[in-house]
Amino acid sequence: MNRSPIADNIATLLQRVRLSAEKSQRQTSDIVVLAVTKTRPAADIREAYAAGLTQFGESYLQEALDKMAELEDLPLTWHFIGPVQANKTRPIASHFDWVHSVDREKIARRLSEQRPEQMAPLQVCLQVNISGESSKSGVSPEDLPDLARAVAGLPRLQLRGLMAIPAATTDIAEQRRAFAGLRHALEALQATVAGLDTLSMGMSSDLEAALAEGATIVRVGTAIFGPRDR
Repeated sequence: MNRSPIADNIATLLQRVRLSAEKSQRQTSDIVVLAVTKTRPAADIREAYAAGLTQFGESYLQEALDKMAELEDLPLTWHFIGPVQANKTRPIASHFDWVHSVDREKIARRLSEQRPEQMAPLQVCLQVNISGESSKSGVSPEDLPDLARAVAGLPRLQLRGLMAIPAATTDIAEQRRAFAGLRHALEALQATVAGLDTLSMGMSSDLEAALAEGATIVRVGTAIFGPRDR
């Protein structure tokens, strides 16, 4: 029986990750492939799960909740990777396992207060505006240490690390420079904040550079599902 295009794409992607890891003398077991599924139907997620993926990232809350309900028979780990609006923290806190895009103490406090007690602590990354783009969300590198200390002290959250979406470029050296900046920021925080082990960085077009600089989670959509319609 022929495999689906999604399964073929995942096999190709995992080979890219394996080769990149070997080149950097890293273990593939230390790297999570997070399938970015915003705008993708639940059927695509089922195909990706059947091909071996278990971690899925969504940016649009209502769309994500609908898919979660449709896929509740599968043991999936859900990551919220879009901008977090204050009026949407309660459903995010009660339905997701991870949030990658915390960039304000106010948002972190709301997620902490609204995380149901019977659920495991919400795993959190701080989004850093590593390239200083005015169009991008994220805390500035200068304000990051204060935010990290504040979030690390909140109950019901577990601060795991940092996330960034650097300025788009095809220059490998520029890609690596931005990712190295995020890695250095994490290393500086590890001296004072316990439990930090996550660098969420790298997408379909630049995951090799991200893995070379220590990414532990790569967020991949296009390389799995093809270009998005919107």
